[in-house]
Amino acid sequence: MAQTLITVTDMTGGAESWGHVPLDANVVRPMDRRTERLIAFGNWAIVCFLITQALDGVFTYVGLTIYGPEIEANPLLAWLMNAFGAGPALAGAKITAAGLGIILHLVAVHRAVALLTLLYISAAVLPWTHLLFLRS
Repeated sequence: MAQTLITVTDMTGGAESWGHVPLDANVVRPMDRRTERLIAFGNWAIVCFLITQALDGVFTYVGLTIYGPEIEANPLLAWLMNAFGAGPALAGAKITAAGLGIILHLVAVHRAVALLTLLYISAAVLPWTHLLFLRS
């Protein structure tokens, strides 16, 4: 059985040696498949969320340049655009949304990130896609 020396540093900077402690194979366990799948799902969710945020920002900006600022349906974003301009308001909104999504990802609320991604796809990206590219 392998052994290692564990050293603990106290608050004053001094070190206290605890001696040799046996290392057991049961102490360090590899991730199980469920945990691996959850991590993979969370990674896919945040990547899709960030791509969706970028698409929404670009499509909104293109839509504003074609149709004017009155096309924006979000009253808070419309007010921010009026106060600061379309580019800064959109950049701020998208950076904020991306940051909050990353925070949700870091605290492992992956289902919420996935649901927000689906919400943005259905309520923002698909309508802009229809309006900008599919409408004749």
